Amino acid sequence: MNDIFAYTLETWYASHGRQLPWRQTSDPYCIWLSEVILQQTQVAQGLAYYNRFVSRFPDAQSLADASEDEVMLLWQGLGYYSRARNLHAAAKQIAQAGAFPDDYDSIRRLKGVGDYTAAAIASIAFGLPYAVLDGNVYRVLARYFGLQTPIDTSAGHKEFRLLADELLDRRRPALYNQAIMDFGALQCTPRSPRCQDCPLADSCQALAANLVDSLPRKSRRQRVIDRYFTYLYISSPDGRLFIQRRGAGDIWQGLYQLPLIETPSPLSLQDMALRFPGCDAELLVDGLTHQLTHQLLHAQCYAIRSSSYAETVPDGLWVPLQNLQDYAMPQLLVRIIRKISR
Repeated sequence: MNDIFAYTLETWYASHGRQLPWRQTSDPYCIWLSEVILQQTQVAQGLAYYNRFVSRFPDAQSLADASEDEVMLLWQGLGYYSRARNLHAAAKQIAQAGAFPDDYDSIRRLKGVGDYTAAAIASIAFGLPYAVLDGNVYRVLARYFGLQTPIDTSAGHKEFRLLADELLDRRRPALYNQAIMDFGALQCTPRSPRCQDCPLADSCQALAANLVDSLPRKSRRQRVIDRYFTYLYISSPDGRLFIQRRGAGDIWQGLYQLPLIETPSPLSLQDMALRFPGCDAELLVDGLTHQLTHQLLHAQCYAIRSSSYAETVPDGLWVPLQNLQDYAMPQLLVRIIRKISR
């Protein structure tokens, strides 16, 4: 049964698998880089970032030698910026060791590398028998075997892990892992899966029980939090803009932004007059929203015209407007500044 399952996936992959640059190499650096970029990112978007990173940083040493600002700027727009910081830190670990680690446990100890990423690198780069278990694999296994244990529980993780290990083609772990991931991404998709031409349709338990749309299961949904951001656009007569670097402990750590006020609700012009007496405030942008995984950001931006206001704001710097592209900013800020600059 297991051999038939693996053979079917690998046969499907031979005809339908995606031709991607990191599939044309066994270089663990390139495979690791692709896996980090594709966490929380679709291939269509991640491919351009992968190509830019490989072009600018062809190996771990060049990435380790880069400044954090340069890495974050190249990452700008991908979101989940902790991935970029972890990528940079792991590159330094690899550079210090002198070579990319070639066993699962050592790969797993790299900063930001979890069980899935370690298994992907170990199997694809080194041919080691470790089964991957990502969202695509969870979905394929849950549907094909009709598994209803929630995947976000310890019991679910254990059940799916044991099954994934049992099904792994130990003779060809790289081929099998890439086949099942592509099968989930292209055939057994989250919505509107292609059951009508699926090579596993005759034995798929979810299809037989009409459960395709409800598997895999999760035990809970995390509530989305609304946050209200008011940005302050403070410019100088000579064409510079006042920006700050975000600190630790919240989203977008290490990126640059306009000075920010977070409040329980949007600020009106009257609110701004009370907060900044003697300053002339003008609403430049209002009603923007930005969706994160578990947060919905509501943003507005006011121009604050005061020659002395920026002097009271700590840890800021004045940047010529034409040089803003040299500073990595969240996409929400990029959208705001573009609106203002039109």
